[in-house]
Amino acid sequence: MNRRLDQQFAQFLRETRGPSTYAEFARKVGLSPSTVYRLEHGEQSITLQSLEQVLKRLKCTLRDVFPDGL
Repeated sequence: MNRRLDQQFAQFLRETRGPSTYAEFARKVGLSPSTVYRLEHGEQSITLQSLEQVLKRLKCTLRDVFPDGL
């Protein structure tokens, strides 16, 4: 199940980042560019603390990231 959630979160990040560079988007969400890259490519899982931070900075909810539920 974790893998599916990681993939959903990765897709959400890619779509939300859009044409922004990793550096620009990373500043917006409060993560390093390398972390954003690893999250988007499924090389790293996000912590609950970081997930909460990203959601707050993007002004979105868990439902926006995981529309089909957890």
